[in-house]
Amino acid sequence: MEIYADPVTINCRKVLAGLQLLGIDYSLVPVGFFAGEHKAEAYLNINPNGTLPALRDGELILWESNAILQYAAEKHNKTAFYPTDPAARADINRWLLWESSAWMPTCYLYLVENCGKPMLGEETDQSALDNEAENFALRAGILNDRLASTEWLCGDSPTIADIAVAAPMHLHAWSGLPLDGFPHLVRWMTKNVEQLPAWKATNIDEGFVVNPLT
Repeated sequence: MEIYADPVTINCRKVLAGLQLLGIDYSLVPVGFFAGEHKAEAYLNINPNGTLPALRDGELILWESNAILQYAAEKHNKTAFYPTDPAARADINRWLLWESSAWMPTCYLYLVENCGKPMLGEETDQSALDNEAENFALRAGILNDRLASTEWLCGDSPTIADIAVAAPMHLHAWSGLPLDGFPHLVRWMTKNVEQLPAWKATNIDEGFVVNPLT
């Protein structure tokens, strides 16, 4: 199983940490995001979207980070992290879809404005952050309410949903995510997710260099 990725990006970190959690071996094929290698013809032949990551497993080429985690868990029968019970699996799938459609976009804006732009010598757009604050609070509140009654996102042990939903927060301090007022969300991220060996093994520190693959 080959994973085409740059570990600094949210969705690449998600897949690498998820595969670590699942205990599945893979080979990393580095594709430099900041170097624009994901837009090169060689990579576009693998993923015509020009986005990271992508998976190659034999004849199968797969993109979309959550689909990669679902495929890997199902292929290797990792039912502890992706149960086959229809209700349990539907719950996990719900959070995977919500992460990509609702949670990722709001977290990503903070990452771009507070991390990406300063790192590239550009100015943060405070008005963009101010305009996003209400939407972020809404999404964070949904997570906080869920985590008020459960140790992990989908029960008493981690699943691929925890990795997927945590991924957009992976640099939460540096990106300045406004987490005050969401104690259950903070507990889950700092006391649970960030203590997982799979998360620690794929850690990306704040202030990383522009192209850490070189």
